[in-house]
Amino acid sequence: MKRTSIVVSLGLASLVSFGASAAVHQVSAEQAQNLQPMGTISVSQTGGSPMDMRELLNQKADQQGASAYRVIEARTGDSSHATAELYK
Repeated sequence: MKRTSIVVSLGLASLVSFGASAAVHQVSAEQAQNLQPMGTISVSQTGGSPMDMRELLNQKADQQGASAYRVIEARTGDSSHATAELYK
């Protein structure tokens, strides 16, 4: 019984690590020239940090099936907003 649990746990861990390696990444304007655009996304938040905004962009781009994104507009202050172009 323990052996089966260990094998199942290791199998699930390998799936999670595979998903993490297929994560969305941010690209520069030069890198984006070699990619196919697929639309834009926007995210907003009150408070939080720039890393929180990046995580929101990553999640939303991943939900849209993008492999990369490029931030094309960003505002900070009491609230933050960012718009990014998505790429396949």
